[in-house]
Amino acid sequence: MPTVYVNDKPVEIGAKRLNCVQAAELAGVFVPHYCWHEALSVVASCRMCLVEVGDLKDGKVTMQPKVVPGCQTPVKDGTVIVTGEYDKRDRALPVLPYDPNYTKAAAPGERAKKSQADTLEGLLLNHPLDCPVCDKAGECKLQDFSFKYGRSESRMVDVKNAPPNKPHLSSKITLFTDRCILCTRCVRFTREISGTSELQVVGRGHHEEIDVFPGRPLENKLAGNVVDLCPVGALGSKDFLYKQRVWYLKTTDGVCNRCSTGCSTYNDTNKDIVYRVRARHNPEAQGHFICDEGRYGYHHANSGERFVRPVAKVEGKFKPVPWSALLPQIKQEFADAAKASPKGVVAVLSPFLTAEEAFLFGSYFKSLAPDVRLALGPVPVVGEDDKYPKNVRGESVEPVKFTIRAEKAPNRRGVEEVLKQLQGAVIPFATVAGESLAAMWFCGGYPDKSHLDALVPTGWKVPALLVAQDLLPTVVTASAKYILPATTGFEKDGTFVNHANYVQTFPRAAKPPVEARTELQLAFDLLGRRGLVQPDAVRKELAKAVPFFGALAPETRLALEVAGERGA
Repeated sequence: MPTVYVNDKPVEIGAKRLNCVQAAELAGVFVPHYCWHEALSVVASCRMCLVEVGDLKDGKVTMQPKVVPGCQTPVKDGTVIVTGEYDKRDRALPVLPYDPNYTKAAAPGERAKKSQADTLEGLLLNHPLDCPVCDKAGECKLQDFSFKYGRSESRMVDVKNAPPNKPHLSSKITLFTDRCILCTRCVRFTREISGTSELQVVGRGHHEEIDVFPGRPLENKLAGNVVDLCPVGALGSKDFLYKQRVWYLKTTDGVCNRCSTGCSTYNDTNKDIVYRVRARHNPEAQGHFICDEGRYGYHHANSGERFVRPVAKVEGKFKPVPWSALLPQIKQEFADAAKASPKGVVAVLSPFLTAEEAFLFGSYFKSLAPDVRLALGPVPVVGEDDKYPKNVRGESVEPVKFTIRAEKAPNRRGVEEVLKQLQGAVIPFATVAGESLAAMWFCGGYPDKSHLDALVPTGWKVPALLVAQDLLPTVVTASAKYILPATTGFEKDGTFVNHANYVQTFPRAAKPPVEARTELQLAFDLLGRRGLVQPDAVRKELAKAVPFFGALAPETRLALEVAGERGA
């Protein structure tokens, strides 16, 4: 088995094609870097990942006389890597037989350590002391690496170079030019991932800067990713600029609900307010990046138009009603409607519901009468799948690295699986919209109300009893007898199934408005169950009832993990 030695620690790499940074990571050793990124091409421009490299052959280690960039140096069987933190190596491991002439000039790791300090000093020569006002402060690699690998004092005595900032770079992104360390991650992203190539390096030497091509601002649909990619505070999101310090934010894993790709995300909140959405690497979903529709598509959670309390239509006007009085009344009216005309009662389950919510709602309405129908809510589809990278004519090229799905719902497949299990068929909303119904419960939760308004037939027959549960005012809520506040994807704890049947479970990132009840809690109450709902318990119940979700059961997950370990 091919073996690489990192600070004297042997690591088997198998058939993997790795560079020194990746091999060191397998050994549990972090090699600092700025320009290198797993999803981008290698340029070795920042020189932060300098390491000492050699070969173990015939029982002797022959080291190269100079440090080399770890990101650009591939490893093979017998490669020896020495990082700047060699002095923190595992003392229980035997020391490799280094050439005495090599160790005589400097101890192992000293060359790399000095090189990293020199690199940081060079990067900080013209870098401004913007940390007190910079949005990146608290998660900046320049801060972190300067503290861990740099020198405590600067020898810079000349006036710093301070080129003007470029707020015109994009409608969503601004560039603080003097903070840029020219790692070129952003340039390579626009060339290799989006394919739109708006960014470039202009000037030479001391005058090099990042800029856009004349008349071509950074406006592609993946542009926000350059802010995540930037290791310092040079590229800032205008949407987040100066709003929060990152150390005040609580980061929670999430799943984007703006299309059927189901991108894995980080949701950053403070005091139950969503301030930022970032990409979370997941090779099973979308990889390293997210689109701007998902990144900036959280504002509905903070909208002033949101329904925040239950209301009932009294004498043609909506008036607030407490849950304690409203819920028994609604339950009684639906029970009476199901008894009188079960086929005239329909529950519309939105593709924005989690699988757990759809399961409990479906179970409740089927408990009223077997003939009560469950329908799949309108599924927004906008245009066609948008694939990247693109060529100069805006046409997608192979291999496709990112796709923005035309289907703008996160859990159509998950809700369909619940419907198939509970009633054996999936009934589209359009099928029941034209019928004269006695009662309808419409579960919405659409973050973009225009999507729903476009899918509701203009001549649809409003049922005599209509309960609309949604986030924002729509044509459905305008005709409802009762309006119940829905919760956003940030206020749920549940499971989504994406376009490829990939199942993702995520926790709640923020609490819903004080007078709102989550859909899961409301369905729990409708079923007559007491207390606060426990999402894990409902998930276990779902896994037992619906075979598609069987892997979500704890005992099944354990069996799958054991099988995976045996297979490996």
